[in-house]
Amino acid sequence: MRRRVVVTGIGCITPVGNTVEQMWAALREGQIGIGKITHFDASEFPTTFAGEVKDFRFEDYVDDPQPFEFAGRNIRFAVGAAQQAVKDSGVLEGGLDPASFGVYLGAGEGQQDFQLFMQMIAQSNKDGQFDFEEFTRAGLELLNPKAEIEQEPNMPSGHLASLFNAQGPNLNCLTACAASSQAIGEATEIIRQGDAEVMLSGGAHSMIHPFGVTGFNLLTALSTRNDSPQTASRPFDLNRDGFVLGEGAGMLILEELEHAQARGAQIYGEIAGYGSTADAYRITDIHPEGLGAIRCIQGALKDAGVNPEEVDYVNAHGTSTLVNDKVETMSIKRSLGEHARATPASSTKSMMGHLIAAAGSVEAIICLLAMRDGVVPCTMNYETPDPDCDLDYVPNSSRDWEVNRAVSNSFGFGGQNVTLVFSKFGK
Repeated sequence: MRRRVVVTGIGCITPVGNTVEQMWAALREGQIGIGKITHFDASEFPTTFAGEVKDFRFEDYVDDPQPFEFAGRNIRFAVGAAQQAVKDSGVLEGGLDPASFGVYLGAGEGQQDFQLFMQMIAQSNKDGQFDFEEFTRAGLELLNPKAEIEQEPNMPSGHLASLFNAQGPNLNCLTACAASSQAIGEATEIIRQGDAEVMLSGGAHSMIHPFGVTGFNLLTALSTRNDSPQTASRPFDLNRDGFVLGEGAGMLILEELEHAQARGAQIYGEIAGYGSTADAYRITDIHPEGLGAIRCIQGALKDAGVNPEEVDYVNAHGTSTLVNDKVETMSIKRSLGEHARATPASSTKSMMGHLIAAAGSVEAIICLLAMRDGVVPCTMNYETPDPDCDLDYVPNSSRDWEVNRAVSNSFGFGGQNVTLVFSKFGK
């Protein structure tokens, strides 16, 4: 018999709340955390709004902030969410062998210092000609090596290992929008195969900076509904025009079942299934027939030993882009068959935006809360049905609904597909 993996602690920092219960209350009430960008002057950008984290106080989560002097928002969010999850689980209170405690994140890179970069460019411009030697000299003079190191995507997992003395496996994957879901799936496999008893897993990311917004604007992936930011993210709606960039972190404590039971831990649910595929198609497009997504969902259900008709809720990737929402709908229908039309499938990105690498971990937490409370969150801003998107998207208000098994989809740029299946413990 393979080892079973359960979730015993959760924590998050999001645009709609900086604790799990704050976030969950906001989602249940349909609150939207999207507004004008304040991190920098975005007034001249094609998109001027995003889902920013608000009222976050890093000093509430660390006794000594000095080691994080040059840490970016992604690392600070990771620490805040991880501190919540570890405390919630109580896993360190009775003593835990550090070698049996690992970290696996799907965390994104830190934000580049745009102003310093522009200063380097200005110093390198001589009579209208770019001087590469001067550019290099300016970089060596202006850039702080400690700040540059903190931009690496492996740094959040390193910081968390140090904070909690987690001496077991330590990894980070950055598979775009599927990253933290993939991290949870791979962390589950580490516990299943006996290489750890406990894993801290999840993701953290912030791309709300000039380079991040510019890149997605150039890809024409972002909504440009600047006159109405709160209605801009409208997954599955006929008039959707792109996703809304968000930021934040979600962290989970994954634990081998018998280890959790031996210490009397609370159990939010079981990670029953994990599927991962690649489209091998295009960098920015999902396969138009959803072939990779279908195999991914079906693989996760097979791994969980769950039949399609046993799925009670799908937390859709649901980005609010024309192609993704259409193809994901097709993939859900092909994977669940006739049962798809009776299964609520909502996108919480309609309220908090797309947290990129951190999206999957926050949505995993949402699935666990849906099972706990018997409530599925809604898809806000759903006004005009799209004939190509014809499922039950739980429009505009949450719904009381028994959830014993939930599916969470995460599909990333580059064609990476990840599906997780969660089961209510004992069901």
